[in-house]
Amino acid sequence: MHNLGTQTLKTDRLLLRRFSIDDTDAMFDNWASDPEVTKFLKWPAYTDKAPLRQYLTEAMTSYDSDETYLWAVELNADGTLIGSIVAKGGHDEIEMKEVGYSLGRQWWGQGYATEATGAVIRFLFDQVGVNRVEAVHDPDNPASGRVMAKCGMRQEGVLRARERSNQGIRDAVMWAILAGD
Repeated sequence: MHNLGTQTLKTDRLLLRRFSIDDTDAMFDNWASDPEVTKFLKWPAYTDKAPLRQYLTEAMTSYDSDETYLWAVELNADGTLIGSIVAKGGHDEIEMKEVGYSLGRQWWGQGYATEATGAVIRFLFDQVGVNRVEAVHDPDNPASGRVMAKCGMRQEGVLRARERSNQGIRDAVMWAILAGD
């Protein structure tokens, strides 16, 4: 595995790029302040832009590390920032990363999460050299599981009481794909 850090990725409809401080307003307005978007996430909806600006400042500093994989998801058509996607979990000994994503409600159900996740999976396999990419979702959020399935991931099971989200301590449905799949 050879960590490369967050590289710009392009798909038919999306640009995956590094965040900048200039993304604060769009991120706040388009998804980060929406409790419905963050319902199953580990971080609560932002109610103020100042902590979000601090988060983005820290994220931009983290780009100095080639182990940081955090993308802003932007529409090619008009440059609208619609979400984020991350690959984390530096399990170098087994060449594995875990992906997670969030998109604004306005863009749900249009294939954008699948397109972005698929691009990140291909990048991790083809450029970084990982062997395993995994993701989890709350059992009450099956739409996220459909994204994982469309990306070629296989459901591996349910991990009981594995995650803490805005819903409390929750089970996690585990999905994964291997480079050889």
